Parts: sequence; C-alpha cells; structure tokens
Amino acid sequence: MVKVNWELQGCCDRDQKIFIAAVGVSTVVILLLWRTFLLTPFKLITVFLHETSHALACKLTCGDVEGMQVHPNEGGVTQTRGGIYWIILPAGYLGSSFWGMVFILASTNLLTTRIAAGCFILALIVVLFVAKNWFLRWLCIGVMNSLFSVYDIYDDLISRRVHSSDAEKFAEICPCPCNGCAWGVIWGFISFIFLCASIYLGLVILS
Repeated sequence: MVKVNWELQGCCDRDQKIFIAAVGVSTVVILLLWRTFLLTPFKLITVFLHETSHALACKLTCGDVEGMQVHPNEGGVTQTRGGIYWIILPAGYLGSSFWGMVFILASTNLLTTRIAAGCFILALIVVLFVAKNWFLRWLCIGVMNSLFSVYDIYDDLISRRVHSSDAEKFAEICPCPCNGCAWGVIWGFISFIFLCASIYLGLVILS
C-alpha cells in the first residue's frame, strides 16, 4: 500500500519547486496579459468549459440542454430547460475552477497528462458533431488548452456588474446584500480555494 505524504514532510524537492514556480509564473503572466489579445484563445476555452459546466449541471439535475454557444467576444450562453436552477447557475464559474484544478493536477504526471489530453480530444470530437455554433467548431479545432483563473470571476462578477451575469441571476432566486456582487465574492473565494487545493494536491502527488 502506497503511503500518501499528506503532511508534505520533506517538501520541497526539485520537482515540487518546479511545480510551485510554474504555477507562480503562470499566475503572474495571466494577470499581466489578461486584457490583451494574446490570452484570447485560452479565455475562449475557459468560456467553453464554463458553458459545459452549466450543461453538465443541468443534465445531472434531470434537465434538458437545448443549446450551447461560445462567441468571439468571450461570451457564451447555454440554453437549458428544467433541472435545478440554483445549482445550474453557479456551476459555470465553479465548474471552470474544478476543471482548472483537474488540468493542474494532470500536469504533475506524464500518464495523467496523456489521459486528460485524450478525454479533452474526445470531448472536442463530440462537440464537432453536435455544435450548432460555427465559431465553437473553429475554436475546438484551433485551440486545445485550458486556463483556470480567479481573475476571470473577479472580472466578470465583481468589477463589472452586468445584469445578465450568472451572479445577478442567482441573486434573484437567492437574495443577499449587494446582490450579484456578493455572490461574485463568494464564488471567487471558492474558486481561490480550488486553486490552493490544486497546488497542495499537486505537491502531495509529487512528494
């Protein structure tokens, strides 16, 4: 039986230091380039995962997904019918955070990296046959990567209070002070926990 080093005793060896440095550098680069066109392909994949998470939450709560779109302006929409609305709405951002954690952890091992890539390619093939949005087809062919960023939640839910955002819609069925802004803070905090958990688990895997 393999003993798991949950206490991270003996941290940090060469691989763990490289992992921490890679996460740190990636975070800095993402924040510096967030509003530039260089990150647009990665942000669009994030939108794709965001909308996919809405769709999965809908299906898991016995609803029907009527359509999903990703647009060049970094926006997206998933049409659903039925399901549990208060689970479907937050699933977008929290689901994106979860997928980010999965991809970060997958990067710690060559085998898991290949498995994650294979699953993602399979998802792309499915999308190519079912997507009604031609831009989504182009996106899936041209970009095969994933980006996780707490800044995305801050940018969409806290700094810009768009009434059509998931947080504003969620505030309508689950009221709280400051409406959608408060839910943006809560979801952003949960997303940050996902990021911290992925770093911790990554170090455990590498120990």
